[in-house]
Amino acid sequence: MAAMYRLRIREEAEKRGYNQSSLSRASNISYVTIKKIWRNPFYEINIVTLHKIAQTLGVPTSTLIEDVEEK
Repeated sequence: MAAMYRLRIREEAEKRGYNQSSLSRASNISYVTIKKIWRNPFYEINIVTLHKIAQTLGVPTSTLIEDVEEK
């Protein structure tokens, strides 16, 4: 089985009081991109975008990615 990843951005953002709109503004990432990430935890994200979100949330980038087994 191939390994996949799942984004944990929504969970981590909500823990810190962010919603889609506030995370978009704070990270300077388009609302459309944040909305796609929010709705689809398997969204293919650019590493630069992932890093910007991690910096905004004050967490290591690795916190925002979870390895999952492909079914």
